[in-house]
Amino acid sequence: MKLSILLSPWIPTLTTLLITLFLYFRIRRNRIDNPMRKLPPEATGGWPLIGQLFLLSGPEPLHITLSKMADKYGPIFSIGLGSCRGLIVNSSEIAKECYRTNDVAFFNRPQTAAVGLMGYNYAMVSFSRYGPYWREMRKISVHRLLSSEKVAALGDAREFQIRAFMRSLSEYCFSSEKEKECVDMRKIFVDLMLSLMVRTVAGDVEKKMDFEEKETWRRTIREFFKMMTVFTISDVVPFLKWVDWFGGMHKAFRKIGKNFDVMLQAWLEDHKRLKKNMSDEEEDFMGEMLDVVDCVAQMFPFYDADTINKATCLTMMLGGSDSMSVALTWALSLLLNNPDTLKTAQQELDTHIGRQRLVKESDIDNLVYIQAIIKETLRLQPPVPVVPRESADDCIVAGYHIPAGTRLFINTWKIQRDPRVWPDPLEFKPERFLTSHREVDVQGLHFELVPFGGGRRVCPGISFALRALQLALASFLHGFEVETKSGGGVDMTGSFGTTNMKATPLEVCLRPRLSPQVYA
Repeated sequence: MKLSILLSPWIPTLTTLLITLFLYFRIRRNRIDNPMRKLPPEATGGWPLIGQLFLLSGPEPLHITLSKMADKYGPIFSIGLGSCRGLIVNSSEIAKECYRTNDVAFFNRPQTAAVGLMGYNYAMVSFSRYGPYWREMRKISVHRLLSSEKVAALGDAREFQIRAFMRSLSEYCFSSEKEKECVDMRKIFVDLMLSLMVRTVAGDVEKKMDFEEKETWRRTIREFFKMMTVFTISDVVPFLKWVDWFGGMHKAFRKIGKNFDVMLQAWLEDHKRLKKNMSDEEEDFMGEMLDVVDCVAQMFPFYDADTINKATCLTMMLGGSDSMSVALTWALSLLLNNPDTLKTAQQELDTHIGRQRLVKESDIDNLVYIQAIIKETLRLQPPVPVVPRESADDCIVAGYHIPAGTRLFINTWKIQRDPRVWPDPLEFKPERFLTSHREVDVQGLHFELVPFGGGRRVCPGISFALRALQLALASFLHGFEVETKSGGGVDMTGSFGTTNMKATPLEVCLRPRLSPQVYA
């Protein structure tokens, strides 16, 4: 009697669950058995209801998990993700079909609870669904914030920030009583790129940020990219949304979103007060957005003007600071594991720059080996190793029928290590981009090398990112002799999350290569 009383409130929920499970597996079996619709090979070993969702939750990096599965199931296969399917793509030929032939079908990104709660309810252009709002915000991003003219105009800001980084690091080394000072370059690169993006997005507000505020930004950005990969139960089985509230994930997502909003709102209020005294040449991204955001809000009233501005600036902050610090950390790690390549890079710098001045952005075009190092780093260790999309319509990929609503995962990390395309694919050989792969670039048109994605949703900040990465790496290698603290190789283990940050610190010993007055 007592048991029946306890269970009675749950009877409707349990009945609904059983009916849904029956319908789910019945529909799924019918779709597989339909001979007119050939579906991709299906990975085995999934759990009831959620399929292989548990594989996407770590702790092993997602690109490693999917690469191991690709070795078993081939260049294209599917996995179960609750009420939808996941399509895993591991070859450049099939990636080309997704990015070019079926670009419109795979235009959307999955709208998960994590993205919605952390990113202004999908107001961030990176996660908005295809439509008028996305087109308008993309146009603003490409033609105002990240145009070739704007990227060039921001050159002085990049030089200023990187020279400040060089000066600070040299003072630390010169003031040390040790012959060679050891530092964690992973943390230093994170701080450098965070400072650079804060200056780019919001001008000189960094001067007003204390240590605690900077630490909050740094921690929140890493939490954002880690949480981005999290699929909650409601993302794949919508009728079980109530389970997420008990699990506490929604609360964690909201906390991250709130941390971002508090800081961005403070910056925005400062910009509104100072806008009348700011010239067009001085305008950062937030200032640029103030010129257009009221008009956009009138066109799309489901977001207010402040939300659109903050969401756009957050997109730029996240897209720039984390991915660039990840790339720089891997570039230095690869160079330390390949000392001959490091020596060749410094010889190029000494030839073109000498040791009487620091590197300028105008020098970059002559530093072809540095450019090749960045390309090879992005090939071996793409900052975003798995690109997620979602199909809005039915389409055909590699001869297979792909239903609308399928989650697409393009494993860039696996594609860029394909031995059919890249001889000695696991070797770090920047020279390949000066010889056999000279014509291959990272603009999203060569599908064997797509670290910034491809199709219409390709990253709009490629030019900005490349200029910043090349200048930062060239400046650092020109200014310092560097070796590992242990004298041995660098651990190349990556971490779980949307971006592939090195899992362990990059502790190195530095010795200045230039005289003290040059850094000043």
